[in-house]
Amino acid sequence: MTMSFSEFTQQDYEVIARDYADLKEAAMKRCTNQGEMDVVQKAFEFANEAHKGVRRRSGEPYILHPIAVAKIVVTNIGLGYKSIAAALLHDVVEDTDYTVDDIRNLFGDRIALLVDGLTKIKVVLDNDAKAGSRSIQAENFKRILLTLNDDVRVVLIKLADRLHNCRTIEFMPEYKRDKILSETMFIFIPLAHRLGLYEVKSEMENIWLRYKEPEAFNDITAKINRNMTDKEKEIDEFITPISTALTNAGFNFEIRKRVKTAYSIWHKMVTKGITFDQVYDLYAVRIIFTPDPHATETERDQCYHVFSIITDIYRYKSDRVRDWVKHPKNNGYEALHCTLMSHSGIWIEVQIRTKRMDDIAEKGIAAHWAYKKDGFVGENESEMDKWISKVKEILVNPDVNALELLDIIHNDLNTSDIFVFTPKGEQKRIQKGATALDFAYSIHTHIGNTAIAAKVNMRLVPLSYVLKSGDQVEIITAETESPKREWLQFLQTRKARNIVMDYLKGERNESIRRGRKMLEDQLAALGHKMNDEIVRKLADRYGIPDNPDEMYFRIGLGILKLNDLDNLARPAGPKPKQWLSWFLPKGKKGDFVINDEGGTSHRYVIASCCNPIPGDSVVGFLGPDGTVTVHKKSCAVANDEAAKHGDRIVVPEWEEAMQSSFLVRLSLKGFDRIGIINEITRYISFVMSVNIRRIDIATEDGVFEGVIDLYVHDKKDLDKLMKKLVKIEGIQNVVRTDL
Repeated sequence: MTMSFSEFTQQDYEVIARDYADLKEAAMKRCTNQGEMDVVQKAFEFANEAHKGVRRRSGEPYILHPIAVAKIVVTNIGLGYKSIAAALLHDVVEDTDYTVDDIRNLFGDRIALLVDGLTKIKVVLDNDAKAGSRSIQAENFKRILLTLNDDVRVVLIKLADRLHNCRTIEFMPEYKRDKILSETMFIFIPLAHRLGLYEVKSEMENIWLRYKEPEAFNDITAKINRNMTDKEKEIDEFITPISTALTNAGFNFEIRKRVKTAYSIWHKMVTKGITFDQVYDLYAVRIIFTPDPHATETERDQCYHVFSIITDIYRYKSDRVRDWVKHPKNNGYEALHCTLMSHSGIWIEVQIRTKRMDDIAEKGIAAHWAYKKDGFVGENESEMDKWISKVKEILVNPDVNALELLDIIHNDLNTSDIFVFTPKGEQKRIQKGATALDFAYSIHTHIGNTAIAAKVNMRLVPLSYVLKSGDQVEIITAETESPKREWLQFLQTRKARNIVMDYLKGERNESIRRGRKMLEDQLAALGHKMNDEIVRKLADRYGIPDNPDEMYFRIGLGILKLNDLDNLARPAGPKPKQWLSWFLPKGKKGDFVINDEGGTSHRYVIASCCNPIPGDSVVGFLGPDGTVTVHKKSCAVANDEAAKHGDRIVVPEWEEAMQSSFLVRLSLKGFDRIGIINEITRYISFVMSVNIRRIDIATEDGVFEGVIDLYVHDKKDLDKLMKKLVKIEGIQNVVRTDL
């Protein structure tokens, strides 16, 4: 964040003293003795003097930022005095004349190492890419993750730093906001999730939504507040008999109420194509108990005991039981979830946790290691350690470039696991979506290489069969078999794909020739001739710039799909009647180009992945040929692009509406009745004067479901149309979905 210098006022000193007093109070609960508190005090005094007179872009004293980061470190993550001190000192080396050696002399080796790691991360993240450079942000994230090799606390403090930067993001220019929020969604939020930092993850997600989809955020937040006010009494009435029953059973417990976050509701609405009213598990009740150390039941059995007590009181939804006590998530999360029907008729999710489980759920890896250090060994306590070891293994692989690494880590962070069984009943963990062949390679390389088929639950299936949790899997092999190129079309796990690719490298030259020919033929079929510009564009898209042979090799193996070739090959030209401007003065129309502040003209295209329309929040990316591609801010493709190439972000603005039309898709659900389809189409075409491009609606057992593709002028017209359609008798749900 940009800084300035000016003398502090008395009010500034009072604010600093107040914020540090809050931090000190939190730190005293975590520090074990006065000596540790003395280190925190010394770090504050040193940082306070080093940042004296320096202000953030917001105008507040700069020292308030390290204090806030340190408070997140102790309160939200639960780290100790060395991490608190490092958080207070994390910007000193980069922003002042002090060195890491100065920190070492004053605070010792470990705090100096933490500060050094944080300084290196800050340097690369703040060093915006120069024109023409590629993948600098991918290299930056590699540097961040490499600190896992030294001390994972560096990553945890960095997450605290990123959270506070998100909290104060309103003071940044819009292009910088888009870069930071996209980085946050692409890597920091999944990283917080994998490290078990629920509070940090949830707050980052909500901030992302507030700026990427402000209308949706405000609408959902208002509905949450209204609903909680309306349902407060019902939830209290739901809790009362549970509380009585647990007390009578002798449990030492507390019960907390919560509602889903705005982001989690929005995400469910978008991914499932439903409205706010159809998100039925809005409310949750959390039962946190301290296990009886003298009981004959284990910690896990006591969770099941609580479950049996509450399901004697309320009916539960059997398909919504989630047993993460027996099978914890791969971020260490343990709890027993169930969804109960209250006597007043609302579904309420109940989460059952012990105090230890709750600490790990809220504080993540820091609590996990604290319990491990205290001698508590959970049945699945090593999952976090296994993941960190796996990340380290990826990081030191010389064959993985930075962009590939970023995609591997991103995919891994967002991948959940399932459990399957060997023929002898041994339980194995494997990523969701994995195939029988992935399972074969997870057992042993030789079994994978010689696999010919599989038996799943005693039934013969192909190697491409996608496994489900609980499957029993037997691999059938033949010694004469060997890896096939087509296996790469369906293998999901990195380990399996790498083994097959290594095996096939002996055929590299043939694969390069085949890949080049495939690209040439597909371009010719589309009416284009292969040239250096097309090859460069493709290589850049796939994250392997300046290495066309590697690209041909992967195309030849079938790893890279030649999607959207026509758009890539077509010379970027003006699109008539588009009406965007980038920093364009009001009143001046941008029919064919986007102008930047210096008056330079840029061609632009509307991204086909999200099809933004006037009124949507949008972000643009400046391509190597000067063309700007415009996406919705919440588009997953845009977030990936901004996370990898933040230097290409531009800020488009919608101009005053011209008479142009944009294609959108509406999904409808409801109860069938005679004439309802005619009523829908008549209203769209004649009342709203909207042109329908395609309608596809099917009816079964009195319920209809389908999509309508139509052309609208802007988001305001679309919102008006949707509100009118949902009022038609029989229509239950109208949502905008991707084309």
